[in-house]
Amino acid sequence: MAGSLTLAWDDALLGYDFGPGHPLAPVRVALTVALAGGLGVLAEPSVTLVSPPPATDSELATVHDDDYIAAVRRAGRTLEAAERFGLGTEDNPVFEGMHEASALVAGATLAAARAVWSGSALHAASISGGLHHAMRRAASGFCVYNDPAIAIKWLLAAGAERVAYVDTDVHHGDGVQAAFYSDPRVLTISLHESPATLFPGTGLPTETGEGAGDGYAVNVALPAGTGDAGWLRAFDAVVPPLLRAFKPAVLVSQHGCDSHRLDPLAHLELSVDGQRAAAVALHDLAHELCDGRWLFTGGGGYALVQVVPRTWTHLLAIGAGAPVDPVIETPVEWRELARSLTGETAPLTMTDGAPARYVPFSSGLDPSDPVDRAIMRTRGAVFASHGLLAHP
Repeated sequence: MAGSLTLAWDDALLGYDFGPGHPLAPVRVALTVALAGGLGVLAEPSVTLVSPPPATDSELATVHDDDYIAAVRRAGRTLEAAERFGLGTEDNPVFEGMHEASALVAGATLAAARAVWSGSALHAASISGGLHHAMRRAASGFCVYNDPAIAIKWLLAAGAERVAYVDTDVHHGDGVQAAFYSDPRVLTISLHESPATLFPGTGLPTETGEGAGDGYAVNVALPAGTGDAGWLRAFDAVVPPLLRAFKPAVLVSQHGCDSHRLDPLAHLELSVDGQRAAAVALHDLAHELCDGRWLFTGGGGYALVQVVPRTWTHLLAIGAGAPVDPVIETPVEWRELARSLTGETAPLTMTDGAPARYVPFSSGLDPSDPVDRAIMRTRGAVFASHGLLAHP
């Protein structure tokens, strides 16, 4: 677990706020930073906090059209909807300073990318980022600017020959996939709930990329109800072999924790322990394949007290090289803060008490199992493009 961590953080990042009652409440990020601080993660000598500048218009324009950027800026000043750009909808209501807040989130992820690529840190985090649904000309799914895609564009321009992006959010990482759909320099892998039962309705295994990028968009569409054992089995069956074949220079990962069984907006059944296991696996793959270069972001997650702060604190601790023991108690002061901000009774420990075990896919295929069928649809769609055998 060796390595240094740069965390791009400023309290101003909490200004990305669609208003009272919106699911993407900034309190989840505030409670994450407070919990990581309370457990000593942010005080580790391996951790450096940097205050990021906002992304410039030219940096945003590597992914988004100029007229869309202008529309976001205008909507944040006039508070008028621009629905042809996805602004002013139920998912993406306009708010004062929308452009500035969104550009700062993108700037945080860019700062993390610079830290990793420059070598000033092995690992870098943008915990307020992961806004993976934003499209070139439209806001979507609570996302205004697509910070992971912007950071990947910057890494490519800076000299990274190949970048792998792994998205563990319960929702398909459609915006990042779209940004690189024809680019073989970027391998996008998204593990998500089936589009038959969840927004955004995309992410079928047959979405594999186009042109030179065919085979470099990978989608694992898991059935509703999948828990730790099935999700981790699918991850093991798809992610490590593809990353090893692709040989990325940098690993970028998005850690939406709305795959948890308590999340109110989705239907997977993971635990905090299962999500922690995924973070450990991605950390280890970054060290195996990328000399440790790992950029990770937050993402979705709407169990604001019970799940998000614990899962992302584990993620930060793993990135810092100082993993938190899951059985440790959460600080009393943090629990009191959570109650004062939300009225909820916060979890007592950093675990859900789940073993987060799974049977590796290499042990054999069960054709009657819906998770194994989902795995085979993905492997059948893309493995041959990377010189890999689909069957275990």
